[in-house]
Amino acid sequence: MLTLSEKEVENIAAQLLKGMICFYQLDKKKLHHLPDDEDYFNYDLTPEEEDILDEIDEDPDNFAEFTRMEPAQEHQMMENFVERVVKERNFQDELFNALSKPKAATAFKFLIDSSGKYNERWSTYRLDKYKDWVKEQVDIFNVAEE
Repeated sequence: MLTLSEKEVENIAAQLLKGMICFYQLDKKKLHHLPDDEDYFNYDLTPEEEDILDEIDEDPDNFAEFTRMEPAQEHQMMENFVERVVKERNFQDELFNALSKPKAATAFKFLIDSSGKYNERWSTYRLDKYKDWVKEQVDIFNVAEE
């Protein structure tokens, strides 16, 4: 059964937010993070990263994989933030408008970053939701192992 400390959960969540994919090595209780292929398709792996991938290929049951949220989940998280945290009606409307258009995440981030007031709150909210997401993935991993 996989159990992670709160610090490990936060570390994995932070790596996922940076565009990494994480693998927790069960026997050594060690975390590995690699660039997510989808985000870094031109990225050249270091010899150490290639060794980790080889280990994962050789013994996949010894690793728990942690991935980013799907775009629809990220979008829902942004909508929930606007509904639950943003109190100014005009700014809420601007954010919902941004979320209804193409490149919604980029427009949302621009508005949040330029607000000053909500930048830090969004970062904290997003990290907290990603920590919950990591814990969900631990639960799914443990159910699959049973």
